[in-house]
Amino acid sequence: MSSLFVPFAFTRLMYFRDIALYYPDKGYTNAHGIFLILFILFSACMTDTCAYFAGTLLGKHKLCPKISPKKTVEGSIAGIAGCVVCTFIMCMICNIGFGIETNYIWAIVVALGASVISQLGDLSASAFKRQMGIKDYGNLIPGHGGILDRFDSVFFTAPMVFY
Repeated sequence: MSSLFVPFAFTRLMYFRDIALYYPDKGYTNAHGIFLILFILFSACMTDTCAYFAGTLLGKHKLCPKISPKKTVEGSIAGIAGCVVCTFIMCMICNIGFGIETNYIWAIVVALGASVISQLGDLSASAFKRQMGIKDYGNLIPGHGGILDRFDSVFFTAPMVFY
């Protein structure tokens, strides 16, 4: 599964990188492609970060204790809310600072979906690790579960934003 899904997700990012080549008549530039890639990476990162801090501080109700015992409902909700707020701010900065016009309603709706999908990607990776009986994908980044753990959210978010 990973030998198919990882390249599929990364080719979606490459597609965004080259969006100006695919849609020159719609006025897309390389800056739009970079913005979309940053949107994907930022939404996955902000979801994880906000969920972690809120779950650590406020978490009382376990989300999926058999799959990922430290994840909480409170963290999940805060991850979604934090992602929406942070990506909205990112869109405002890109609009004002770099002239990339963004439909803010689109940004909010996609950020909501990206955050939920991001968390599903994280839970799917945790379920896979539990099924295989491993704790971490590697030890390159101590305390993080490996490189694949840093990108499991992106593997699901990139195709969602693409489609």
